[in-house]
Amino acid sequence: MSTKTDTPHEPGSAADPGSDLGAAGSQLSTAPQEEVTFPSLGPIGWARWFWRQLTSMRVALLLLFLLSIGAIPGSLIPQTSIDPVKVDQFKADHATLGDIYDKLGMFHVYSSVWFSAIYLLLFISLIGCIVPRSWQFVGQLRGRPPGAPRRLTRLPAYTTWRTDAAPEEVLGAAQRLLKKRRFRAHRAGTAVAAEKGYLREAGNLVFHVALIVMLVAFAVGSLWKSEGGKLVTEGDGFASSLTQFDDFKSGAFFDTDTMEPFGFTLNKFEATYERSGPQKGTPRTFRAHLTYYTGADGKEHRRAVEVNTPLDIAGSKVFLLSHGYAPEVTVKDGRGKVVYKGAVPFLPQDPKNLTSTGVVKVPGAQTKDGKRNQLGFQGFFVPTFGGKGSGSMFSQFPALDYPVLTLTAYHGDLGVDSGLPQNVYQLQKKYLKQYKVKGAPLAKMMLPGETMKLPNGDGSIQFTGIKNWASFKITHQPGNGLALTGAAAALLGLSGSLFIQRRRVWVRAERVEENGVGVTVVEMAGLGRSESPRLPEELGDLAAALEPDAPLVPDAATGPESDPQPDPVAPAADSGSEDPAEPTDSDGPAEPSEGARA
Repeated sequence: MSTKTDTPHEPGSAADPGSDLGAAGSQLSTAPQEEVTFPSLGPIGWARWFWRQLTSMRVALLLLFLLSIGAIPGSLIPQTSIDPVKVDQFKADHATLGDIYDKLGMFHVYSSVWFSAIYLLLFISLIGCIVPRSWQFVGQLRGRPPGAPRRLTRLPAYTTWRTDAAPEEVLGAAQRLLKKRRFRAHRAGTAVAAEKGYLREAGNLVFHVALIVMLVAFAVGSLWKSEGGKLVTEGDGFASSLTQFDDFKSGAFFDTDTMEPFGFTLNKFEATYERSGPQKGTPRTFRAHLTYYTGADGKEHRRAVEVNTPLDIAGSKVFLLSHGYAPEVTVKDGRGKVVYKGAVPFLPQDPKNLTSTGVVKVPGAQTKDGKRNQLGFQGFFVPTFGGKGSGSMFSQFPALDYPVLTLTAYHGDLGVDSGLPQNVYQLQKKYLKQYKVKGAPLAKMMLPGETMKLPNGDGSIQFTGIKNWASFKITHQPGNGLALTGAAAALLGLSGSLFIQRRRVWVRAERVEENGVGVTVVEMAGLGRSESPRLPEELGDLAAALEPDAPLVPDAATGPESDPQPDPVAPAADSGSEDPAEPTDSDGPAEPSEGARA
């Protein structure tokens, strides 16, 4: 038995589409064949040329690369859809660069014209590339493996030997063996043609279809999404109405009238922190206890929400984002009437120890004479006061170990009646005057239960207690399930296209006369879509499995011609000539020690 394993590269070889392999070497890939034709000078010709370029795989890869490059500014430059405050600050700090970025759409990358153009071109390119490949693959599945080429010796993996078995017996045994090894096999003249590894092309197509699915999912999620934030103090709640959100943004096709009715109440916020060691102050428990309902008359349920465990409700997700403190105050005006009573959320300035700032606005206050006198208080709150003796306000631990509230009082016009929107966490001091005592601004550090009196009998403010608050993000992202399905399919398809090898095997058996004795010459050859050492190994294994049904003739193992010299390979120009009478490259019997090898 003799074996040849090589990778021909000269004209007329297995790698040459114009070689005498013919149909045997064709259609090992579903890639569309490119015709070397030039479009005519006209709209139709140029449109055809543009379409062929757009739907080629190299252009699809180029567009995918451009899409990934285009997403980089969206990660490095502040985006209006995420943090408009940072965008305004960036423009203020970098006036010239900010104008350039604004003209280029860098502050809204994912909705910019150029990013959308790349996205749509990639979408069209993938569809135009996948559809013809899919039809071609379906045609290959319905067809049969092509017949054996005339010269099996030119294939990358090849072996041959002589046997006394009849050709029909050898071919029948070869067909049964190949089918047992899950090859698609059939008889074609004096040879058996078989093929295996169709799932490689299926995986390739599944991968590209999955990319389209993910692009569709991202488009659906962008156009129909909604996202809003809400800060809720213990005892308060939220209902799914547009007016209930502190901030809200949505996709172009999202209809606020179709929002599912649901709501929740923050019953209690639970937080514990590391008390010692290098991780002192690190949160250990961060949990919001909610009572939620769905529908106008839905039944109430209780659920604890943590940072990485959102609440799924009515097609939306409620994420826990952050936590802080809301000092409770009671404000009386000059008439002694309570004009404000409640908890005021203070925003942390120190995310580790929760040193916080906030304001109290009292628009309904009056003087003791009944005159309008709106009150405003600018304050600092620290859960664990660390500035004793220094006069400064800072916290040294995030838990409520030593809470202190410092307030500075103002009076006048808060500007809330101007009709212009205001930040509830900032005090507009343009029309306000600061209270002073003996020429010094009125400010006081207070412990829970203490009161600060205002000059001229204008009232007082009492620090009565502390509540926790938690901020939530309520999101509706309809394309998440579709994107997950596409990602999983892409991984499966990519695995199939990388690890499955598509290959073809032919077994030919013909009766010839040698030295006046009739023998059957058995030839076996294989061809793969790409070079792989597994193909010769598999061919050798098949030859060894077939040998019991086609044993070597005794003279082939011991004859003087046991070291044959193969015939020279015919050049490509002879590929159209008739086959020689001898179907193998050997003039004599083969040495059995050569076997089928890689």
